[in-house]
Amino acid sequence: MSAPRVFFYVQHLLGIGHLARASRIAAALADDGFDVTVVTGGLPVPGFPGEGVRSVELPAVLAASAGFKGLADRDGKETDKAFLENRRDLLLRAFEEARPDVVIIEAFPFGRRQMRFELLPLLGAIEAADPRPKLLTSVRDILQQQKKPGRDEETVALLKAHFDGVLVHGDPTFVRLEETFPPTAEIADRISYTGLVAAPPPPPAAEKFDIVVSAGGGAVGRELISASLDAARLMPGSLNWCLVSGPNLPEGDFSALEADAPANVRLVRFRKDFPSLLGAAELSISQAGYNTVCDLMRAGCRSLLVPFTTGGETEQAVRASRLERLGLATALPESGLTSVMLADAAQASLAHPKPRIQGLDLDGARKTAELIRGMLRQ
Repeated sequence: MSAPRVFFYVQHLLGIGHLARASRIAAALADDGFDVTVVTGGLPVPGFPGEGVRSVELPAVLAASAGFKGLADRDGKETDKAFLENRRDLLLRAFEEARPDVVIIEAFPFGRRQMRFELLPLLGAIEAADPRPKLLTSVRDILQQQKKPGRDEETVALLKAHFDGVLVHGDPTFVRLEETFPPTAEIADRISYTGLVAAPPPPPAAEKFDIVVSAGGGAVGRELISASLDAARLMPGSLNWCLVSGPNLPEGDFSALEADAPANVRLVRFRKDFPSLLGAAELSISQAGYNTVCDLMRAGCRSLLVPFTTGGETEQAVRASRLERLGLATALPESGLTSVMLADAAQASLAHPKPRIQGLDLDGARKTAELIRGMLRQ
């Protein structure tokens, strides 16, 4: 009997969180015996989607601004009609060649409205396929709250018309989907909680840093890295810092920050052993993205969270606030953040014991594979 085939679409536009989470899920599916094709549409990121899966790279697009308005190609030029039509055709061809039993679309229709030019035709191809594959959407536990009238209703209509299931990658004891998506009751029969998609427990770190600072993908993290460099000068020089800028920080910004780093600070773009570094660190300073928080919960590290809120983004602020209420982190505002504020908060955090992480389900990747296999049996 041949392995069930999964066709997994993921589009990262600004950071790399969506791609990292999808890659963890794809790896768990492959480990469970699925034949997995991952279709990516953003800038390539070393190490993702990872080994053991088939990868299809569409011509890359990214957000034209930090507020996610408009699409640009990898050179920063606004995409035109011909470019988008070519991407659509390549995606549909990849779907036809894969002949999947299951299609997973990351984020859509809860997000990624910018990609409707290719995703709506993909939904049409799925409906026309014989046999028709099961169609699932893969979403994080906290959604960007919609301000425009009719958006949530449009999402519900698409889910009811096309999708067989909603995989919510969260622990309902931490946060439930209805807290950031009010009409959840209308799709309750399709929802499955998987637990948080955290990486497996990492091996011990080969080297230790007292304070680890991370800026996600790096496209919007320059201010956090810069403030951390200045905060390091205000704190004892005996503390060793590692600043992980992310792969998408512009080269000019990286070079300027690197030249300005004091002797006790190491600035790098990427650390493959990042989860291990957190496990050995006394303190983490980061944004409040899903994957970073999962790594922090796995590590049990003290943490300062500076949620990304540019362009009206709400998701990271909700996560940081929830963790602070549980005593698992300290939240600081992105707007108006100064090196003095950061240094004071770091000193205060270091004076307290590390948090006790208990009860959160961090096994979401493996449980996603189990849920999908169960759906196929039905």
